[in-house]
Amino acid sequence: MNVSFWKIFKGDRVIWAVLILLSLLSLLIVYSATGALAYRVASGKTWIYLVRHMGFLVAGFGVMLLMVNVLPVKIYSMAANLMLYFSIALLVLAVGLKFTHIIPGSGRTLPLGPLSFQPAEVAKISLIMYAAKVLGKKQKTKRDLFLAFRGIIIPAGIVCFLISLSDFSTSALLFAAIMTMMFIGRIPLKYMFLVVVAGIGFVALMYFGASIMDEPPARIATIKGRIDRFIHGDPNSNHGITQADYAKLAIYSGGFFGKGPGQSDVSNFMAAAYNDFIFAIIVEEYGLFIGIGVIFLYLIFFFRGVTIVRRANRTFPAFLVVGLTMILVYQAMINIGVSSGTLPVTGQPLPWVSYGGTALLFTAISFGCILSVSYQNQVDHEAVDQPVMIKAPDEDYEIEKSE
Repeated sequence: MNVSFWKIFKGDRVIWAVLILLSLLSLLIVYSATGALAYRVASGKTWIYLVRHMGFLVAGFGVMLLMVNVLPVKIYSMAANLMLYFSIALLVLAVGLKFTHIIPGSGRTLPLGPLSFQPAEVAKISLIMYAAKVLGKKQKTKRDLFLAFRGIIIPAGIVCFLISLSDFSTSALLFAAIMTMMFIGRIPLKYMFLVVVAGIGFVALMYFGASIMDEPPARIATIKGRIDRFIHGDPNSNHGITQADYAKLAIYSGGFFGKGPGQSDVSNFMAAAYNDFIFAIIVEEYGLFIGIGVIFLYLIFFFRGVTIVRRANRTFPAFLVVGLTMILVYQAMINIGVSSGTLPVTGQPLPWVSYGGTALLFTAISFGCILSVSYQNQVDHEAVDQPVMIKAPDEDYEIEKSE
Protein backbone atom coordinates (compact mmCIF):
# COMPACT_ATOMS: atom_id res chain seq x y z
CA MET A 1 0.00 0.00 0.00
CA ASN A 2 2.76 2.44 0.95
CA VAL A 3 4.75 1.54 -2.15
CA SER A 4 1.80 2.18 -4.45
CA PHE A 5 1.08 5.47 -2.70
CA TRP A 6 4.58 6.83 -3.30
CA LYS A 7 4.37 5.82 -6.96
CA ILE A 8 1.96 8.68 -7.64
CA PHE A 9 4.78 11.14 -6.86
CA LYS A 10 6.20 10.85 -10.34
CA GLY A 11 8.97 12.95 -11.74
CA ASP A 12 12.03 14.34 -10.01
CA ARG A 13 12.00 13.03 -6.44
CA VAL A 14 14.50 15.68 -5.32
CA ILE A 15 12.09 18.47 -6.29
CA TRP A 16 9.30 16.66 -4.45
CA ALA A 17 11.53 16.51 -1.36
CA VAL A 18 12.34 20.24 -1.66
CA LEU A 19 8.62 21.06 -1.88
CA ILE A 20 7.81 18.95 1.19
CA LEU A 21 10.55 20.63 3.24
CA LEU A 22 9.42 24.09 2.13
CA SER A 23 5.82 23.17 3.00
CA LEU A 24 6.74 22.15 6.54
CA LEU A 25 8.69 25.38 7.04
CA SER A 26 5.84 27.35 5.50
CA LEU A 27 3.27 25.98 7.95
CA LEU A 28 5.48 26.81 10.94
CA ILE A 29 6.38 30.32 9.88
CA VAL A 30 2.93 31.30 8.57
CA TYR A 31 1.34 30.24 11.87
CA SER A 32 3.81 32.48 13.69
CA ALA A 33 3.81 35.43 11.29
CA THR A 34 0.02 35.77 11.03
CA GLY A 35 -0.42 36.38 14.76
CA ALA A 36 -0.74 40.16 14.45
CA LEU A 37 -3.11 39.78 11.48
CA ALA A 38 -5.26 37.37 13.48
CA TYR A 39 -5.59 39.83 16.36
CA ARG A 40 -6.50 42.65 13.97
CA VAL A 41 -9.01 40.72 11.88
CA ALA A 42 -9.97 37.37 13.44
CA SER A 43 -10.10 38.05 17.19
CA GLY A 44 -6.74 36.38 17.71
CA LYS A 45 -7.69 33.08 16.05
CA THR A 46 -4.39 32.35 14.33
CA TRP A 47 -5.44 28.78 13.57
CA ILE A 48 -7.88 30.11 10.96
CA TYR A 49 -4.99 31.30 8.76
CA LEU A 50 -3.01 28.14 9.43
CA VAL A 51 -5.90 25.92 8.32
CA ARG A 52 -6.54 28.09 5.26
CA HIS A 53 -2.90 28.00 4.27
CA MET A 54 -2.70 24.26 4.86
CA GLY A 55 -5.76 23.81 2.66
CA PHE A 56 -4.13 25.66 -0.22
CA LEU A 57 -0.90 23.70 0.21
CA VAL A 58 -2.82 20.42 0.08
CA ALA A 59 -4.77 21.65 -2.95
CA GLY A 60 -1.45 22.65 -4.56
CA PHE A 61 -0.04 19.16 -4.07
CA GLY A 62 -3.27 17.81 -5.56
CA VAL A 63 -2.83 20.00 -8.63
CA MET A 64 0.76 18.82 -9.08
CA LEU A 65 -0.18 15.16 -8.68
CA LEU A 66 -3.00 15.57 -11.20
CA MET A 67 -0.70 17.20 -13.72
CA VAL A 68 2.12 14.69 -13.42
CA ASN A 69 -0.14 11.63 -13.44
CA VAL A 70 -2.86 12.61 -15.92
CA LEU A 71 -1.92 15.48 -18.22
CA PRO A 72 0.63 14.84 -21.00
CA VAL A 73 3.26 17.51 -21.59
CA LYS A 74 2.14 18.10 -25.19
CA ILE A 75 -1.20 19.48 -23.96
CA TYR A 76 0.61 22.57 -22.66
CA SER A 77 1.97 23.26 -26.13
CA MET A 78 -1.47 22.77 -27.65
CA ALA A 79 -3.09 25.17 -25.16
CA ALA A 80 -0.33 27.82 -25.15
CA ASN A 81 -1.87 30.20 -27.72
CA LEU A 82 -5.37 29.99 -26.27
CA MET A 83 -4.06 30.55 -22.74
CA LEU A 84 -2.10 33.60 -23.88
CA TYR A 85 -5.17 35.20 -25.48
CA PHE A 86 -7.23 34.36 -22.40
CA SER A 87 -4.67 35.90 -20.04
CA ILE A 88 -4.48 39.10 -22.11
CA ALA A 89 -8.28 39.35 -21.95
CA LEU A 90 -8.15 38.96 -18.15
CA LEU A 91 -5.47 41.64 -17.85
CA VAL A 92 -7.47 44.04 -20.02
CA LEU A 93 -10.54 43.33 -17.89
CA ALA A 94 -8.63 44.01 -14.67
CA VAL A 95 -7.20 47.27 -16.03
CA GLY A 96 -10.62 48.33 -17.28
CA LEU A 97 -12.25 47.66 -13.91
CA LYS A 98 -9.47 49.59 -12.19
CA PHE A 99 -9.66 52.74 -14.29
CA THR A 100 -13.47 52.77 -14.36
CA HIS A 101 -13.52 52.30 -10.57
CA ILE A 102 -16.07 49.52 -10.85
CA ILE A 103 -14.02 47.48 -8.39
CA PRO A 104 -11.91 49.34 -5.82
CA GLY A 105 -8.27 48.45 -5.37
CA SER A 106 -5.00 48.42 -7.26
CA GLY A 107 -6.28 46.38 -10.22
CA ARG A 108 -4.11 43.38 -9.35
CA THR A 109 -6.97 41.03 -8.50
CA LEU A 110 -10.28 39.92 -9.96
CA PRO A 111 -13.09 38.60 -7.74
CA LEU A 112 -13.90 34.92 -8.01
CA GLY A 113 -16.83 34.42 -5.65
CA PRO A 114 -15.48 34.16 -2.09
CA LEU A 115 -11.93 34.15 -3.45
CA SER A 116 -9.96 36.41 -5.73
CA PHE A 117 -7.07 35.80 -8.10
CA GLN A 118 -4.43 37.81 -9.88
CA PRO A 119 -4.62 37.74 -13.70
CA ALA A 120 -0.85 38.28 -13.71
CA GLU A 121 -0.41 34.75 -12.32
CA VAL A 122 -2.28 33.32 -15.31
CA ALA A 123 -0.32 35.57 -17.67
CA LYS A 124 3.07 34.47 -16.30
CA ILE A 125 2.48 30.79 -17.00
CA SER A 126 0.70 31.45 -20.30
CA LEU A 127 3.41 33.71 -21.72
CA ILE A 128 6.17 31.28 -20.73
CA MET A 129 4.31 28.40 -22.39
CA TYR A 130 3.81 30.48 -25.52
CA ALA A 131 7.46 31.57 -25.63
CA ALA A 132 8.59 27.96 -25.14
CA LYS A 133 6.39 26.87 -28.05
CA VAL A 134 7.73 29.57 -30.38
CA LEU A 135 11.35 28.95 -29.44
CA GLY A 136 10.85 25.21 -29.79
CA LYS A 137 9.67 25.52 -33.39
CA LYS A 138 12.13 28.20 -34.55
CA GLN A 139 15.66 26.90 -33.99
CA LYS A 140 17.00 25.78 -37.36
CA THR A 141 18.09 28.93 -39.20
CA LYS A 142 18.92 32.58 -38.53
CA ARG A 143 15.63 33.49 -40.14
CA ASP A 144 13.86 31.19 -37.67
CA LEU A 145 15.57 32.90 -34.75
CA PHE A 146 14.50 36.33 -35.98
CA LEU A 147 10.92 35.11 -36.41
CA ALA A 148 11.05 33.61 -32.91
CA PHE A 149 12.25 36.92 -31.47
CA ARG A 150 9.53 38.86 -33.25
CA GLY A 151 6.88 36.31 -32.32
CA ILE A 152 7.78 36.52 -28.63
CA ILE A 153 8.70 40.15 -28.01
CA ILE A 154 5.39 41.62 -29.22
CA PRO A 155 3.04 39.56 -26.98
CA ALA A 156 5.60 39.78 -24.15
CA GLY A 157 5.59 43.57 -24.42
CA ILE A 158 1.79 43.67 -24.38
CA VAL A 159 1.47 41.34 -21.40
CA CYS A 160 4.24 42.99 -19.37
CA PHE A 161 2.87 46.47 -20.07
CA LEU A 162 -0.62 45.49 -18.90
CA ILE A 163 0.79 43.90 -15.75
CA SER A 164 3.00 46.93 -15.05
CA LEU A 165 -0.05 49.18 -14.77
CA SER A 166 -0.81 47.57 -11.43
CA ASP A 167 2.29 45.53 -10.52
CA PHE A 168 5.58 46.70 -11.98
CA SER A 169 7.77 44.21 -10.10
CA THR A 170 5.86 41.21 -11.45
CA SER A 171 6.07 42.55 -15.01
CA ALA A 172 9.84 43.03 -14.63
CA LEU A 173 10.19 39.54 -13.16
CA LEU A 174 8.28 37.98 -16.05
CA PHE A 175 10.23 39.98 -18.62
CA ALA A 176 13.53 38.80 -17.08
CA ALA A 177 12.39 35.18 -17.37
CA ILE A 178 11.42 35.66 -21.03
CA MET A 179 14.77 37.30 -21.77
CA THR A 180 16.54 34.34 -20.16
CA MET A 181 14.56 31.94 -22.34
CA MET A 182 15.48 33.87 -25.48
CA PHE A 183 19.16 33.97 -24.46
CA ILE A 184 19.22 30.20 -23.99
CA GLY A 185 17.21 29.87 -27.20
CA ARG A 186 20.10 31.44 -29.15
CA ILE A 187 18.27 34.64 -30.05
CA PRO A 188 20.98 37.02 -31.39
CA LEU A 189 22.40 39.29 -28.71
CA LYS A 190 21.90 42.39 -30.86
CA TYR A 191 18.13 41.94 -30.66
CA MET A 192 18.21 41.36 -26.93
CA PHE A 193 20.49 44.37 -26.40
CA LEU A 194 17.93 46.61 -28.11
CA VAL A 195 15.23 45.23 -25.84
CA VAL A 196 17.34 45.83 -22.72
CA VAL A 197 18.02 49.42 -23.82
CA ALA A 198 14.31 49.94 -24.46
CA GLY A 199 13.47 48.52 -21.02
CA ILE A 200 15.97 50.79 -19.26
CA GLY A 201 14.62 53.72 -21.24
CA PHE A 202 11.05 52.85 -20.19
CA VAL A 203 12.00 52.77 -16.49
CA ALA A 204 13.98 56.01 -16.83
CA LEU A 205 11.03 57.65 -18.58
CA MET A 206 8.71 56.73 -15.71
CA TYR A 207 11.22 57.82 -13.07
CA PHE A 208 12.07 61.22 -14.53
CA GLY A 209 8.54 61.70 -15.82
CA ALA A 210 7.22 61.39 -12.27
CA SER A 211 9.63 64.16 -11.22
CA ILE A 212 8.23 66.70 -13.66
CA MET A 213 4.54 65.78 -13.30
CA ASP A 214 2.47 67.68 -10.78
CA GLU A 215 0.35 64.61 -10.04
CA PRO A 216 1.93 61.46 -11.54
CA PRO A 217 -0.17 58.27 -11.73
CA ALA A 218 -0.11 56.27 -8.52
CA ARG A 219 1.94 53.34 -9.84
CA ILE A 220 4.59 55.59 -11.41
CA ALA A 221 4.87 57.58 -8.19
CA THR A 222 5.23 54.32 -6.25
CA ILE A 223 8.04 53.09 -8.53
CA LYS A 224 9.90 56.39 -8.23
CA GLY A 225 9.45 56.43 -4.47
CA ARG A 226 10.84 52.92 -4.04
CA ILE A 227 13.89 53.70 -6.18
CA ASP A 228 14.51 56.93 -4.23
CA ARG A 229 14.17 55.17 -0.87
CA PHE A 230 16.59 52.45 -1.96
CA ILE A 231 19.22 54.94 -3.20
CA HIS A 232 18.84 57.82 -0.74
CA GLY A 233 17.09 56.21 2.21
CA ASP A 234 13.63 56.92 3.53
CA PRO A 235 12.99 60.70 3.67
CA ASN A 236 10.32 60.08 6.31
CA SER A 237 12.60 58.12 8.63
CA ASN A 238 12.00 60.64 11.39
CA HIS A 239 8.32 59.70 11.40
CA GLY A 240 8.89 56.01 12.09
CA ILE A 241 10.60 52.97 10.64
CA THR A 242 9.41 51.10 7.57
CA GLN A 243 8.74 47.41 6.98
CA ALA A 244 12.13 47.15 5.28
CA ASP A 245 13.74 48.47 8.45
CA TYR A 246 11.80 45.99 10.56
CA ALA A 247 12.96 43.18 8.25
CA LYS A 248 16.61 44.08 8.73
CA LEU A 249 16.00 44.30 12.48
CA ALA A 250 14.46 40.80 12.40
CA ILE A 251 17.50 39.35 10.62
CA TYR A 252 19.87 41.10 13.04
CA SER A 253 17.99 39.98 16.15
CA GLY A 254 17.72 36.39 14.89
CA GLY A 255 21.48 35.91 14.85
CA PHE A 256 22.96 32.55 13.93
CA PHE A 257 20.54 30.33 15.84
CA GLY A 258 17.32 32.36 16.07
CA LYS A 259 14.94 33.12 18.89
CA GLY A 260 13.00 29.91 18.51
CA PRO A 261 9.72 28.88 16.82
CA GLY A 262 6.93 31.35 17.43
CA GLN A 263 9.20 33.81 19.25
CA SER A 264 9.23 36.54 16.61
CA ASP A 265 8.70 40.04 17.98
CA VAL A 266 9.18 42.00 14.76
CA SER A 267 6.34 40.27 12.92
CA ASN A 268 3.88 42.01 15.26
CA PHE A 269 4.82 45.35 13.74
CA MET A 270 4.86 44.34 10.06
CA ALA A 271 1.85 44.30 7.74
CA ALA A 272 3.46 41.82 5.30
CA ALA A 273 5.51 39.64 7.66
CA TYR A 274 3.77 36.51 6.39
CA ASN A 275 4.23 37.37 2.72
CA ASP A 276 6.72 39.85 1.23
CA PHE A 277 9.12 39.78 4.22
CA ILE A 278 8.67 36.21 5.39
CA PHE A 279 12.35 35.34 4.89
CA ALA A 280 13.28 37.91 7.56
CA ILE A 281 10.91 36.24 10.03
CA ILE A 282 12.41 32.83 9.18
CA VAL A 283 15.87 34.13 10.11
CA GLU A 284 14.54 35.84 13.25
CA GLU A 285 12.95 32.66 14.58
CA TYR A 286 15.23 29.94 13.21
CA GLY A 287 18.51 31.74 12.69
CA LEU A 288 20.89 32.49 9.87
CA PHE A 289 21.82 28.83 9.41
CA ILE A 290 18.21 27.88 8.60
CA GLY A 291 17.96 30.96 6.37
CA ILE A 292 20.98 29.73 4.42
CA GLY A 293 19.33 26.31 4.30
CA VAL A 294 16.26 27.85 2.65
CA ILE A 295 18.49 29.50 0.03
CA PHE A 296 20.20 26.15 -0.47
CA LEU A 297 16.82 24.47 -1.14
CA TYR A 298 16.08 26.94 -3.94
CA LEU A 299 19.57 26.34 -5.35
CA ILE A 300 18.87 22.60 -5.34
CA PHE A 301 15.63 23.25 -7.21
CA PHE A 302 17.52 25.41 -9.72
CA PHE A 303 20.14 22.73 -10.43
CA ARG A 304 17.47 20.03 -10.71
CA GLY A 305 15.73 22.25 -13.26
CA VAL A 306 18.99 22.46 -15.22
CA THR A 307 19.25 18.67 -15.11
CA ILE A 308 15.69 18.28 -16.39
CA VAL A 309 16.43 20.65 -19.29
CA ARG A 310 19.57 18.74 -20.26
CA ARG A 311 17.70 15.43 -20.27
CA ALA A 312 14.75 16.70 -22.35
CA ASN A 313 14.30 15.10 -25.78
CA ARG A 314 12.13 17.90 -27.16
CA THR A 315 12.69 21.61 -27.34
CA PHE A 316 9.28 22.78 -26.07
CA PRO A 317 9.51 20.96 -22.71
CA ALA A 318 13.12 22.11 -22.32
CA PHE A 319 12.27 25.79 -22.84
CA LEU A 320 9.16 25.45 -20.67
CA VAL A 321 11.26 24.22 -17.74
CA VAL A 322 13.81 27.00 -18.35
CA GLY A 323 11.15 29.71 -18.12
CA LEU A 324 9.26 28.32 -15.14
CA THR A 325 12.39 27.45 -13.19
CA MET A 326 13.93 30.87 -13.72
CA ILE A 327 10.82 32.85 -12.79
CA LEU A 328 10.48 30.89 -9.52
CA VAL A 329 14.17 31.27 -8.71
CA TYR A 330 14.15 34.97 -9.60
CA GLN A 331 11.11 35.46 -7.38
CA ALA A 332 12.84 33.74 -4.46
CA MET A 333 15.97 35.86 -4.99
CA ILE A 334 13.90 39.05 -5.00
CA ASN A 335 12.04 38.14 -1.79
CA ILE A 336 15.30 37.28 -0.02
CA GLY A 337 17.00 40.41 -1.40
CA VAL A 338 14.17 42.67 -0.27
CA SER A 339 14.06 41.09 3.19
CA SER A 340 17.80 41.56 3.64
CA GLY A 341 17.80 45.12 2.28
CA THR A 342 19.93 44.41 -0.78
CA LEU A 343 17.09 45.13 -3.24
CA PRO A 344 14.37 47.81 -3.35
CA VAL A 345 11.04 46.88 -1.81
CA THR A 346 8.88 45.24 -4.47
CA GLY A 347 6.25 42.88 -3.11
CA GLN A 348 7.16 39.39 -4.30
CA PRO A 349 6.25 36.42 -2.07
CA LEU A 350 8.69 33.60 -1.34
CA PRO A 351 7.54 30.73 -3.64
CA TRP A 352 5.77 27.92 -1.79
CA VAL A 353 6.57 29.46 1.61
CA SER A 354 4.71 32.78 1.87
CA TYR A 355 1.11 32.79 3.02
CA GLY A 356 -1.07 32.63 -0.06
CA GLY A 357 -4.31 31.65 -1.67
CA THR A 358 -4.95 31.28 -5.36
CA ALA A 359 -1.41 32.53 -6.09
CA LEU A 360 -0.16 29.41 -4.35
CA LEU A 361 -2.20 27.26 -6.73
CA PHE A 362 -0.65 28.96 -9.76
CA THR A 363 2.77 28.32 -8.24
CA ALA A 364 1.73 24.68 -7.96
CA ILE A 365 0.89 24.68 -11.67
CA SER A 366 4.42 25.90 -12.43
CA PHE A 367 5.95 23.14 -10.31
CA GLY A 368 3.52 20.65 -11.87
CA CYS A 369 4.70 21.52 -15.38
CA ILE A 370 8.33 21.05 -14.35
CA LEU A 371 7.61 17.71 -12.68
CA SER A 372 5.59 16.56 -15.72
CA VAL A 373 8.53 17.24 -18.02
CA SER A 374 10.81 15.42 -15.59
CA TYR A 375 8.54 12.37 -15.61
CA GLN A 376 8.28 12.45 -19.41
CA ASN A 377 12.08 12.48 -19.57
CA GLN A 378 12.19 9.35 -17.42
CA VAL A 379 9.65 7.60 -19.65
CA ASP A 380 11.52 8.58 -22.82
CA HIS A 381 14.87 7.40 -21.51
CA GLU A 382 13.42 4.07 -20.38
CA ALA A 383 11.74 3.47 -23.75
CA VAL A 384 14.54 4.58 -26.07
CA ASP A 385 18.03 3.09 -26.12
CA GLN A 386 19.28 4.80 -29.24
CA PRO A 387 19.55 8.36 -30.61
CA VAL A 388 16.17 9.93 -31.38
CA MET A 389 15.93 11.93 -34.61
CA ILE A 390 12.21 11.76 -35.41
CA LYS A 391 10.37 14.88 -36.57
CA ALA A 392 7.04 15.26 -34.80
CA PRO A 393 4.25 16.70 -36.99
CA ASP A 394 3.16 20.20 -35.99
CA GLU A 395 5.40 20.00 -32.94
CA ASP A 396 8.81 21.26 -31.97
CA TYR A 397 11.65 19.18 -33.38
CA GLU A 398 13.56 16.53 -31.46
CA ILE A 399 16.87 17.21 -29.74
CA GLU A 400 19.45 14.64 -30.73
CA LYS A 401 20.44 12.54 -27.73
CA SER A 402 23.04 9.83 -27.37
CA GLU A 403 23.09 7.45 -24.50
